[in-house]
Amino acid sequence: MGVLNVTPDSFSDGGRYLDPHAAIDHAQRMVDEGADMIDVGGESTRPGARDVAAHVEISRLQPVLRKLGSRLSVPLSVDTRKAEVAKMALDHGVVIVNDVSALQGDPAMAPLVAQTGAGAVLMHMPGTPQTMQAHCVYRDVVREVRDFLARRMEIARAWGIAHEQMIVDPGIGFGKTMDQNLQLLGRLPEFHTLGRPVLVGVSQKSFLGQLLGKSIEERTMGTAGAVAMSVLGGAHIVRVHHVGLMRDVVRTVEAIRGAVRDA
Repeated sequence: MGVLNVTPDSFSDGGRYLDPHAAIDHAQRMVDEGADMIDVGGESTRPGARDVAAHVEISRLQPVLRKLGSRLSVPLSVDTRKAEVAKMALDHGVVIVNDVSALQGDPAMAPLVAQTGAGAVLMHMPGTPQTMQAHCVYRDVVREVRDFLARRMEIARAWGIAHEQMIVDPGIGFGKTMDQNLQLLGRLPEFHTLGRPVLVGVSQKSFLGQLLGKSIEERTMGTAGAVAMSVLGGAHIVRVHHVGLMRDVVRTVEAIRGAVRDA
């Protein structure tokens, strides 16, 4: 999953693709590098980020989505917590709603997903982007995150969202310490008990900077290691900024694993 941030303030590439032409060109470049899907967002959800009004998100996303839907050969996902934004995106050909609040941020989101049949990424995040890093207290982070996602899946089903529509995301970097993020990656197979594809987003994140003492621009190799661990742990989707490089990581890990199985 290639990341396309149409924002002025995202932690990794804020402002770089705010211009619709630059965003469209970057999306096509990621597809050419091997992206299987593109996740487009108009609001940063980095720690401490301020909420953006729906009309602002729409003004950023709509010019891009108008062209991407007919131009790209891969599915599009929209990264938003707002039903109004999601509806606009779905009307423009997007097929997945990537909601970091796990359908809690807007009471209209779950009915919209149920009505449209869109895919829904349910992610674990305690609190909001402004408060989440104050909620890094767990007895067993893996068990508690998994139990949270199981509850959100039950609630989604109660709204009429089919089991097959759901994707789960443990929320690496969202309300977790460095050690807790490492535990989640190391115990990723435990999330397979949920019975749905697992999405992992580790790309360039601050826990890698803390671990390695590297700036955002210097975290690519750390990202590669975390992506490799995610694939070994059974992640079905990895959300990344550097698609071409991480595609090579994924292909290499899968080839080694396949050779072992076939031996």
